[in-house]
Amino acid sequence: MTFAEIIARKRDGGRLTRDEIATFVVGASQSTLSPEQLAAMLMAICCRGMDAEETRWLTQEMLASGEVWRLAEANPEAVDKHSTGGVGDTVSLVLTPLLVAVGVPVAMMSGRGLGHSQGTLDKLEAVPGLRTSWDRRGMLELLERCRAALVAQTEDVAPADRVLYALRDVTGTVPSLPLIVGSIMSKKLALGASTLVLDVKWGRGAFRKTTAAALELAAALREVARGMGMAAEALVTDMNQPLGPALGTACEVRAALDVLSGRGDSMLRELSLRLCEEAMVLRGQDRADARRRLEAALADGSARTAWERIVEAHGGDPDPELLARPLQTTEVVAAEAGFLSSVDGESLGWLAGALGAGRRTVTEPLAHGAGLIVHARLGQRLERGQPLATVLVGERTVELEAVCTRVRDAFTFAPEPCPVPPLVLGAVDELASGA
Repeated sequence: MTFAEIIARKRDGGRLTRDEIATFVVGASQSTLSPEQLAAMLMAICCRGMDAEETRWLTQEMLASGEVWRLAEANPEAVDKHSTGGVGDTVSLVLTPLLVAVGVPVAMMSGRGLGHSQGTLDKLEAVPGLRTSWDRRGMLELLERCRAALVAQTEDVAPADRVLYALRDVTGTVPSLPLIVGSIMSKKLALGASTLVLDVKWGRGAFRKTTAAALELAAALREVARGMGMAAEALVTDMNQPLGPALGTACEVRAALDVLSGRGDSMLRELSLRLCEEAMVLRGQDRADARRRLEAALADGSARTAWERIVEAHGGDPDPELLARPLQTTEVVAAEAGFLSSVDGESLGWLAGALGAGRRTVTEPLAHGAGLIVHARLGQRLERGQPLATVLVGERTVELEAVCTRVRDAFTFAPEPCPVPPLVLGAVDELASGA
């Protein structure tokens, strides 16, 4: 059977065998299938889905396509974390130094921007000189030097995912559950930390738009992690508005520094604390004591100090004055008065990417000074003329008037206050039991 026939069977709703999935994965990692064939299969999977067994096979084949680092063997205390992405999600940049400040080492193999979501690696690389390309030995040396390793996926780790990840970004196939599970867990299992905390987003700015869809993904991710021997928990969290105020790269680093300095956005701060707390509980610590220690680390400056040590160990300069700044800023204001009832975070994420915080092609460079700063929150009462957002223009040429119109259109108002979803909906078991 030709691979075109296999694509057609999945396109028509058929089920793939493990050998066929292996052919697909090998085709990506060894270039034995064309980009057009890979893209067609991605679209077929996105439209038709995969059952649990197909998804498990996909993850295992992607894991087997490259190196497995087995971090837990060398550093059993290290914690890994993953977010399924959204907008203004700067948690990794806060969580890492915050956990380090309370004695918990962190190792993450992170990704670049995907769809409307800006990537952790892109944000880190907005820091001048900061290096994210490290092999296993380099990762272990980083953990020894600063208790944290924030690394990019190497060519030898899950190479099939590296190819498919880039194709998903430019083919509109990002939201597919089996593709998300395979991508995330092949990298997490390849890194091999003993502890994993998962932040699964739901809402307008997330890849999973409903709580049911997010819970399905959270359960699938946690099941794969626990099935491979990891201590893992997954939280379902809100993405019906940007988590933090900044959407971009350098501007998100500044937002993280504000929180690490004991100030900053309250939602970004709270979710970072909660995910750190979950990681510490998975490591056997008391929840209340964990929260107390984490809040103290923000208040006394030790989390900010940990950030500076981490940046320096990764080859970067922690001076915030060196972060890129926009070439031009434009404020977008409310055209009417009312209570903010909805925010199209996905549209704002795409706009931030178009301004320069994302790539329109796989190889396009980023404009680190570009992005958006959101000023309004759900439920807030605004008067006509009050600021909604600030557009940060970088080196990329944009139609500024059209961008401002799209920013304004992303905010909807109502005459009366509307319910605001909770920031943390709950963990998998809580939600599954209806607690």
